[in-house]
Amino acid sequence: MTALALTRPALTRAALRLAVPLGATTIALLFGLLMIALSGRSVPDAVAAFVDGAIGSPFAFGASVNRAVALAMVGFGFIIANRANLTNVGGEGQIAVGGIAATAVALYGGVQGLPLGLAVLLPLLAGAFCGAIWGAIAGVMKVRFGTNEVISTLLLGFIALLFVYWSVQSDNLLRQPRNSSATLPESLPIPEATQLPLLTPDPESPLHIGLVICILCGIATAVMLGRSTFGLKLRAVGLNELAARRAGMPCDMLLIAALGLAGALGGLAGATMIQGEQYYLKTGFSSGYGFDGLVVGLLSRGSAVGVLAGALFFGFLRSGGISMEIMAQVPAALTLVIQGLIVIAVAGSVILSERLAGEAK
Repeated sequence: MTALALTRPALTRAALRLAVPLGATTIALLFGLLMIALSGRSVPDAVAAFVDGAIGSPFAFGASVNRAVALAMVGFGFIIANRANLTNVGGEGQIAVGGIAATAVALYGGVQGLPLGLAVLLPLLAGAFCGAIWGAIAGVMKVRFGTNEVISTLLLGFIALLFVYWSVQSDNLLRQPRNSSATLPESLPIPEATQLPLLTPDPESPLHIGLVICILCGIATAVMLGRSTFGLKLRAVGLNELAARRAGMPCDMLLIAALGLAGALGGLAGATMIQGEQYYLKTGFSSGYGFDGLVVGLLSRGSAVGVLAGALFFGFLRSGGISMEIMAQVPAALTLVIQGLIVIAVAGSVILSERLAGEAK
C-alpha cells in the first residue's frame, strides 16, 4: 500500500507531462482549422490534403521522414551546444556550408569510382567537417573576443547563404556550364554513385539511408550527453563556467568543441539534403530547415528522443502544409501561422505541465 501511494505522485507527474502538451497541440490544431474555415477554404479538403501530403503515399511518407532527418540533425546539434549553455541559431548556415562541401566533393573530388561506399561517405564527411569549422568559428569568437554566440552564429548563417549564392552564380565555382541563356544558376547533378542509397525496394519511396545515420547520431548524442565525461564537463561549464574554470576544466576548448559539434551535425544535415533528395546545389536549398531544427531543439528540452519526436512531427507538418497549399489552396502564410501556434502551445504547455506536476508532489 505504501509503495503504491509513493508511486502515485510520480505517475501523476508523468501523465501531466504527456497530457498537457498533447492537449495544447490539439487546441492549436483546432484553432488552425478555424482559421482555415474563416479564410473561406474547405476544412475537409484541407485536412484531406494535409494527410495526403504527409502520409498518403509511399512517396509522401518517405519525403516527410527525409525532412525529419535534416531537422533532427540540427536539433541534436542544438542540444549539444545548449548543454554548455550555448545557443546555436546558425543551423541554416551550417546546412548551407555542408551542402556546398558535399556538392563540391561529389562533383569534383574524384570520389565517384571509389569502393566500399566511400563515394557516398566522403561527401558526407566533407559536409560535416565544413559545418564543424563554421560552428567552431563562432566558438573561437566567443572565447577570444567575448562575442555572443547567438549573434555570431546567426550572422555566419547569412554569410553562408551568400556563399551558396556565389557558388551557383560563378562559372569558376559550382555553377553548371552555360549551354544557353536559359541555363539555371545551379550546380550539375551529383553522380548517382554519390547519392544516398534508398532504404526500401519501393521505387516510389524516396526514404534513404539518412534515417539510419540520423538514428545513430541520436544514439551517439544521448550517450555522449548522458554517459560520457565530455558530456559531464559540458554540463559543468553550462551550469557554472567560473566554477568549472577553477576546477581546472579547459572551458575554452569545451565551448569551441560544443559549437563545432553542433556545426558538424548541421553540415551533415546539409550534405544529407543534397545527397539524399535534391542532388544539386541551388540558392535556397536549405529551405529554412535550420530554423525549424532550432525550434525542434528548443522544444526537446535537451532530450535526444525529444528531438527525434519533434523532428518527425515537424517533418510531417511541413509536408502536409505544402500539400494543403497546393491541393486545397490554403495560403502558405496561414500554414506558417498554424505552425507558430503549435510551437507556442507546446512551449507554453511545458511550463504549465511543470507547475501542475510540482503541485501534484
